[in-house]
Amino acid sequence: SRKLNVFQHAPETQQVDNQEQQGLNYSDNGNSMSILKVTLGGHITRLKDVVEKTPGYKGKEEQKETMKPITRVKEGRENIAVKPPPQLEGIKKTKMKTTPMVQGDKGKTTVRPVPRVEEAKEKTTVKPLPREKGGKEKATVKPSSGVKGMRENNTSKDQAKPKAPPTSMETVRPAPQAAAVAHKRKLSAANFTSEPRWDFEDEYLLDNSSPPSTCSESVRARAAKSDWLQDLFLPNITLFIDKRYFSDSEWNRLEHFIPPFGFMDLNYSLVKEVISLLPPNPHQQLLLANHDSSVPTCISCAVVGNGGILNNSGMGQEIDSHDYVFRVSGAVIKGYEKDVGTKTSFYGFTAYSLVSSLQILGHRGFSNIPQDKHVRYIHFLEEARDYEWLEALLFNKDIRKGFLNLNGQKPRQKFDKNFTMDSYLVVHPDFLRYMKNRFLKSKNLEKHYWRLYRPTTGAFLLLTALHLCDRVSAYGYITEGHEKYSDHYYDKDWKRLIFYINHDFNLEKQVWKRLHDENIMKLYQRT
Repeated sequence: SRKLNVFQHAPETQQVDNQEQQGLNYSDNGNSMSILKVTLGGHITRLKDVVEKTPGYKGKEEQKETMKPITRVKEGRENIAVKPPPQLEGIKKTKMKTTPMVQGDKGKTTVRPVPRVEEAKEKTTVKPLPREKGGKEKATVKPSSGVKGMRENNTSKDQAKPKAPPTSMETVRPAPQAAAVAHKRKLSAANFTSEPRWDFEDEYLLDNSSPPSTCSESVRARAAKSDWLQDLFLPNITLFIDKRYFSDSEWNRLEHFIPPFGFMDLNYSLVKEVISLLPPNPHQQLLLANHDSSVPTCISCAVVGNGGILNNSGMGQEIDSHDYVFRVSGAVIKGYEKDVGTKTSFYGFTAYSLVSSLQILGHRGFSNIPQDKHVRYIHFLEEARDYEWLEALLFNKDIRKGFLNLNGQKPRQKFDKNFTMDSYLVVHPDFLRYMKNRFLKSKNLEKHYWRLYRPTTGAFLLLTALHLCDRVSAYGYITEGHEKYSDHYYDKDWKRLIFYINHDFNLEKQVWKRLHDENIMKLYQRT
């Protein structure tokens, strides 16, 4: 291993982030090359020359110890028996174009073909939960015009057709799968020197089960009238994954993309087990589905980042006046009620951001994550450890030793006693890839450190709200003039916002401003 010494230029400093900024988590974007380690106490960030491994998931599949699962979760061991979403229809094609502010992809890299991985042999049986009404649709979308030369790398010549899906499900142009041969190697990010290009990377699952919005000035209505967004914005994209969305063909398709945008380098059996235990979401558009469609009103949402611009803002009352309030990671409220409000409807996080926020900010009043009975949790599965953490949550067992096991707490203990998975939403990798491809496609993806890049958790949460709500106001997000404010609103001493290479803060700043300028959302700014 060697130290990674590549940094995005920023005034006065060049570092790699492990404490996300502006609506952000404390995240270390680990991968097979390196992880970014936080040194607690002094809050000193360093790039550590460490290769992250997932013990117990290499080689033969590990026998898992059965624990008492959370409500609505049942476990078996022989075969998987998970029904697809009801009434899946045919494939729809829509022509797309990329956002003008993000230039086309350049500098493609040719790599050696990598044989496909053989499917794991162990199967898991899951008793299907009651089916929900409402047809779902899988659709393909043509690659956007800004994504040039997208193609699969040369695959093996001895390819066989992938396993046929159930008759009720259409696949989204699944990637070809090589014939079963012993000792195959799977696709790995280590074999690519820049983000790989596939001809199906801009295709996503769509869902038409939810009722339309009754708000004439909704985000989706405004996006449909925008020259910039009308072909980019997919109002009916699938947002959340559950047991109905996992199959071998979906594994084959999503294995072409690194986490959080797909399953590359993840363990098949672990992903299959975790996703197959997620109860079905009755509706993707859960806010519209719970709304009285006979009343033509607009669903308003405030998304609260953690940026220093909120300190002494006095925005608390305005934030709480929205129908729903989204918060993220280290969402400190105690002592800052006048600036950030007190209401929480949705809490977004990664496993690392949740654990590290409690560890670092516990003495600042963030000793528990939001636990009101009406709170819904939005988990962005960032990498392998998120699946391990979610598995431990589902089975109410301990996580493996490591940072996520600080203080010896089970993941389940971070939630209140009445917690069930009905209030837990896991974001679909397709939606995360869509947000990256169409809104936040950074030039960092063309660099040799491309695996480090992903949008901030705060960015993921804001774009999620823009696909759930009619009207969205963003507070505590990066704006022009951010240099005047401390990194976070809860900082006791002023801290400068540092730009790190695993995020593209300038790109996020541009996108938020443009969404505001085009009246798609309201961005809180100060002069």
